[in-house]
Amino acid sequence: MALGTPTAPYELRFDAGRICLDLLATTHPEERLDALEPLRAWIVRSALVPPDTPLTRADPSWLAGFRELRGQIAQLVRGLVPDARPYDIALARINELAGTAPPAPRAVRGEDGTLVRRLAGPPECAALLAVIARDAVELLTDPVARAGLRECEGDSCPIVYLDTSRGRRRRWCSSEVCGNRERVARHRRRAALARA
Repeated sequence: MALGTPTAPYELRFDAGRICLDLLATTHPEERLDALEPLRAWIVRSALVPPDTPLTRADPSWLAGFRELRGQIAQLVRGLVPDARPYDIALARINELAGTAPPAPRAVRGEDGTLVRRLAGPPECAALLAVIARDAVELLTDPVARAGLRECEGDSCPIVYLDTSRGRRRRWCSSEVCGNRERVARHRRRAALARA
C-alpha cells in the first residue's frame, strides 16, 4: 500500500482483546496507520471516541504519536528482557503518557431524547494516547492478564492477543482470519496427500 493511501475500514483489526494490543495489530500484514484517515477510522472504531466525534485536530503529529506509542507497547509485550535499556525507556514513556488525563465523557440527550456519550470538548492526541497507555499499564501489571498474552500461531502472523478463552487454548488472533486460513491450508495439504 502506498503511503497516504487510505486503509479500508474492514482492514482494521479489533480482535486482540485489549485496545493496546489492537494498536499493535495495525502493523500487520502491512502498516495500517499510514495516513490520517485510517488513523481517524481506527480511533473511532476502537471506541476511543464516540462514533460522531469530529477529529479535525488530527494532524501528522498524531500519526507519529500513535506509532511511537505502538512501538513502546511492542517493546513491553513482546517479551523483551525487562532489564534491558530499551525496555526501561519504553516503560518510562508508557508511564509518562498514562499520566495525562483521558478525554472527559459527558452524557447528553440525543436527537431521540435518549442519553448518548459525547466528549466535553475536541479530543487532544495526548488524551487519546493516555487511554491506550493506561490500558497497557493495566495489562502489564495484572499477572492474570499478562499470563494470557499469546502470539498468533497463524502462518506469518505476529499479532499478540489476550487469550481469555475457556482453558486458555486459543491459538489464533482471530478464528475467522488466521484460524480459517489454517483450516483451509490443512484441508489443501490433506487433499494433496490424497491425490499423491
